[in-house]
Amino acid sequence: MSEQNVIAVAEGLTANVFHEILDIAIEGKGKLPGAKHAAKQLLTQRNDPEAAISRMVAQHIAMAGGQGFATNWGGFLLSLVTIPANLAAATFVQARLVAGIAHLRGYELSDPRVRTAILMVMLGPSANADLVSRGVLPSSPLVVATAPVFDARLDGQVSRALFDRAMNQMSGKRMGVWAAKRIPLVGGGVGAAVDGWSTSTIARHAMAEFPSRRPRLSQGSVEMGDAPNS
Repeated sequence: MSEQNVIAVAEGLTANVFHEILDIAIEGKGKLPGAKHAAKQLLTQRNDPEAAISRMVAQHIAMAGGQGFATNWGGFLLSLVTIPANLAAATFVQARLVAGIAHLRGYELSDPRVRTAILMVMLGPSANADLVSRGVLPSSPLVVATAPVFDARLDGQVSRALFDRAMNQMSGKRMGVWAAKRIPLVGGGVGAAVDGWSTSTIARHAMAEFPSRRPRLSQGSVEMGDAPNS
């Protein structure tokens, strides 16, 4: 993408776009179920939170690698936020997965602290470690999710960090991957591999940062409510 095109996109794009995508990922929209609903369904099927998480991770890695997802849902997301459809779709998949993992581990998805932590996880482990080491972020997603109070300033910093990453992705710093994804036959495979690998990395990061706060369910118990987060 040329510098002019990046500027044109950026003019209609703000850091708040990631909160919009996260809202859709958690709550769902129309026939698209949100993370909480999807997690509850998987828990009913598996009867164990960790088994449900494993299944959710596998589903979302496959979803991220499927070129049809951006085609089917990218336009829907693009109608809500000014962001390229492929990037919007990948962001949505990862937000939905991280939120689902957090919910299955017993975190309240309506809590703004947990939502900030979810956005932090979506930055990826390397970016989080770098931002913490430079003092941009105070600590890990887990500490933020369980902090005594919500920090609106920190939430804004995380959103801006995601915004900067998105701009870097669109500005050509990953031009090799960007170009390869547009080569017929080769492009689809590269895109699937990159998006699938990225989603797998985010999933591992989420599982590390959201340790279970939920007592293990007894056999036959599949009801699931949000555990308190304080």
